[in-house]
Amino acid sequence: MSTVAAPKLAARSVVDLLHDRGFGPFTGVPCSFLGPVITCLEAEHPQDYVIAANEGEAVALAAGARLAGRHPVVILQNSGLGNTVNPLTSLCHTLRLPVLLLVTWRGRPGSPDEPQHELMGRITPDLLTAMEIRNEVLPEDPEVFAARLDEASAHMAATGLPFAFIVPKGAIAPYPKPAGSAGPAESAPPLMRRAEAIAEVVRALDPRTLLVATTGKTARELERDWDRPENLYVVGSMGCASSVALGVAMHTDDRPVAVLDGDGAALMRLEAMTTIGRESGTDLCHILLDNESYESTGGQPTASAGVDFCAVATAVGYRAAGDVSDARSLREAVLRAERDGGAQLIRVRIAAGSDPNLGRPALRPPQSAARFMEAITQ
Repeated sequence: MSTVAAPKLAARSVVDLLHDRGFGPFTGVPCSFLGPVITCLEAEHPQDYVIAANEGEAVALAAGARLAGRHPVVILQNSGLGNTVNPLTSLCHTLRLPVLLLVTWRGRPGSPDEPQHELMGRITPDLLTAMEIRNEVLPEDPEVFAARLDEASAHMAATGLPFAFIVPKGAIAPYPKPAGSAGPAESAPPLMRRAEAIAEVVRALDPRTLLVATTGKTARELERDWDRPENLYVVGSMGCASSVALGVAMHTDDRPVAVLDGDGAALMRLEAMTTIGRESGTDLCHILLDNESYESTGGQPTASAGVDFCAVATAVGYRAAGDVSDARSLREAVLRAERDGGAQLIRVRIAAGSDPNLGRPALRPPQSAARFMEAITQ
């Protein structure tokens, strides 16, 4: 029987090697491949880790830190590499502001992954190279990694250009949970889980409602429990589901449209709310399920706890916005939104966590889109 070798790089070793060479602060958007590094930073160096809403923002934050004399590190999943193209090519390259990138390699050829990672997985090294960013796979041996960090520093100093380490799955060992660390405090009354909130939404919606679900566990739970032709399961393209739903609503007559969004996704593309508000006469029920975490990548915190989404929605022109945290209020809010029409935001406070046995989507993305398009014409 073949065995898989344990990862050689401990998260603390990665962080310590970077700090020892003067790197920091760290900023970015989580990926489970780099989750141990983020957890280590949160536990041991919280002042050195900044949660960014999207990867492009993280690069810009890092550019500012470099201007201030620091040597920043940007952490990102390669699926978000597209969000960094503009700031990497027109900011860092133009001003010669070198930043170190830790880019995970989801969809690496030969490693099974989700459909949305297939294309980016094939082109990740070539895309970095096309942006004139020297890149190499993260070494799994600490001594080799230390030597390559020194080479990366020399390269950035000589060229003024970024350097990227590409991080494969399993390259970094899990970070042990600190002894005696407490989990999140229980709410009173307890908040709904996401699956419960989705059930209340679907039961309250008009059966003809076209329902768009954001990527990750939201789409997976909707498909598992409430699959129907009128559902569109958005995979990848984090933050785009609300804009997709608006596009559908603006060009579909006499059909109510709703979107199941998430806090991390909404923050990643917060500008989408300004367009929805500008088109406030369009019937769109924007349901934002907020558990204050990037649950699909390991439960790292988002910045949603400090964001008043309802105030944002009101300021940009939504017809109405409400904040709910229990089943009855959620049902009433959905019924009211569909009755009154226009752009409506419902922020739903939910508990973190989901079924650990939650499976992957059974429906292939092209099938989901084709079925949804046919449902619109019925």
